[in-house]
Amino acid sequence: MLIANGLRKVDMQDLLVFLQVHQRQNLVEVAEHLNLSPSTVSYCLKKLRQAFDDELFIATRGGMQPTHKSRAMLPHVEEMLARINACHAAQGSFDPRGEPRTFTLCAPEYVELLILPALLRRLAANGPRIGLDIRRLGPELPTEALLDGQVDLVFDFGPEYHRPAPELQALALFSDELLCVQDRAQPRHERLELDEFCRRRFVFPTPLDASNANLVDTWLRRQGRSREVAARANSYVAALQLLSGSDFVLMLPRRIHALLDDGRHHACLAPPGLPPFALHLSWSRAADQDPANLWLREQVLIVCAELGLLLSLIHI
Repeated sequence: MLIANGLRKVDMQDLLVFLQVHQRQNLVEVAEHLNLSPSTVSYCLKKLRQAFDDELFIATRGGMQPTHKSRAMLPHVEEMLARINACHAAQGSFDPRGEPRTFTLCAPEYVELLILPALLRRLAANGPRIGLDIRRLGPELPTEALLDGQVDLVFDFGPEYHRPAPELQALALFSDELLCVQDRAQPRHERLELDEFCRRRFVFPTPLDASNANLVDTWLRRQGRSREVAARANSYVAALQLLSGSDFVLMLPRRIHALLDDGRHHACLAPPGLPPFALHLSWSRAADQDPANLWLREQVLIVCAELGLLLSLIHI
């Protein structure tokens, strides 16, 4: 466990700079060797000095000389980097730059809009011969397709929508909530209360509500209430178009609203008590340690983290 907060800010690049300064004792040479700018090397040293509360290296005519504490740290840093390299080597034999490979994913439009563009960019940079075959998620998890290898990964909504089978591994990536979206000409509310909510007519976006047992209607039935659907649409974009010039309401995930908002609509909170939903990542237990499947799952997690979506990981 890291006790000092400053240690949590130290990353791999900082440790590599530390090691290279020991070896070369010249910051310009360190920058050239690591393909970093001199200012980046200086910043790394600043972080290390703050984290370890020591000067670590002293500039002299003969080069950067390590302090006593720096010399004591050196074998530990070398061991850490060696262990990290060993972990990387133990990941398996999958080479994303090797033979062409197409992964099959099953995902709703929510994922196609929010995650897949960034995932494709990452694959293009790190696995230029990797392709994706995207299939639309339906009301049921494609468990058999996962088990027989026809599908590699499934993005699904849970636990209200899709319940993972015992033969599958599942990971909760992040949660989201539904907002009430209306045409901007409609009166603005901070929140639609339940009575007003049930009086309104709705556009029903099938990408999220993959079956009649959707989150909103299931929750309403528990309250002894219901709503009227005026139209069903095949995509979030189409559903938003149907709001124009009407008093219809669209239940739209907050993250999708932020992505698609063009100023022609406004959003407010749903009635109190409407639960959030979670996005899960599911795969077969047989593929859990498969190097290719493991690599792809790691790419998904990295992308979610870079997008600021990944808050915590919970195995289901």
